[in-house]
Amino acid sequence: MADLVPGLIICLMAVQTIQHDGNRTGTTANKQPGVIPKTFRGKIYKLNHTNQRPTPLHPSTAPRLIVNPDDAATAYTTGVLSTWVIPSSYILAMLVGIPSNAYILTFLRVRLRAKSLSTVILYLNLALSDLVLLFSLVLRVHYHFNGNNWIFGEISCRLITALFYGNVYCSAQTIACISLKRYLAVVRPFLYRRLAKTTLAVWTCMIVWFLFGAAIVPELLVRQSYQLTQLGVTTCHDVLPLEEKSHSQLLPYRLMLVCLGFIVPFLICIYAHIAVVYHLGQSGCDWRPFIRVSTLVFIIFAVCFLPSGILHIVHYIRLLSGGDDRLYGYYRVAVCLCCFHSCLDPFLCMLISKTAASELQFISLRGMPQRLAVMM
Repeated sequence: MADLVPGLIICLMAVQTIQHDGNRTGTTANKQPGVIPKTFRGKIYKLNHTNQRPTPLHPSTAPRLIVNPDDAATAYTTGVLSTWVIPSSYILAMLVGIPSNAYILTFLRVRLRAKSLSTVILYLNLALSDLVLLFSLVLRVHYHFNGNNWIFGEISCRLITALFYGNVYCSAQTIACISLKRYLAVVRPFLYRRLAKTTLAVWTCMIVWFLFGAAIVPELLVRQSYQLTQLGVTTCHDVLPLEEKSHSQLLPYRLMLVCLGFIVPFLICIYAHIAVVYHLGQSGCDWRPFIRVSTLVFIIFAVCFLPSGILHIVHYIRLLSGGDDRLYGYYRVAVCLCCFHSCLDPFLCMLISKTAASELQFISLRGMPQRLAVMM
């Protein structure tokens, strides 16, 4: 019997070692990186016999996520960038943009009596989109100043997220439509005169809002708010779990949305601007003041929208290639520039209207003067 005791002890030690190694292997397997579109990566908290429930957070029904304290998500959530710089930029954009867009609506209502009804419709659509975007920032300002802690519930988080990103693309598409209209008026004046401009403008706005609706549907269908166990906050859209397949399946859709909502409108604006400047330069009139103003408007559009578009695409590529989400914080800062463009649109509209004197006289290649009642 004495000889059996050492053997039993050795067997028990071996079994304990094998069990410990198996638990460690399972934990490592659960931490394999995945792909999550647009946002930071998180891991859903699951209670089992090896875990203890974390300290209770504020009352909320949002699921819990676990993030590494050394990850970029933690640095962004607790850093001065998201808790001070971004909300301060939003406040400045709202203080300037909401009154100016409200004023431009009154200005455009007076312009309804003018001949260029189609242009007025497009600018009304742009002002409306900008106002929706700026009003959607109110709750996000509270969210960021509150330490990235969302207290308004899941439904409001989905709605604000959908309105925010949907109207960014809506503004870019409307600006592209205005640029295309300016191109037809200057470069193709005979075709422009034959078009049913008012009807075409109405249909264009309807298509833009249809695309807006298609863009926000996925954001309304998936959960956007999650509690971060280590930080004690509930984030809205900024951190999403890797385990949910519904989020990872949105990646191809959002890549297509970036192309249709930003790349295509930006290419249209580039082509339209170059063509308009070239044809005005070939005419016998001095269009230098209008060309300078038009160039300024295009540069402002590029500065405000190009950084967010590029960072958005590169962020997706990095997620697909290696699951790196560190660019998301920089992307959020770049989106602030889109909000500033929404508050600058009314001033650019007034500037172009006064520079063009509302009626532009363009001399075609045949030397025939064509009078175009357009507000460029």
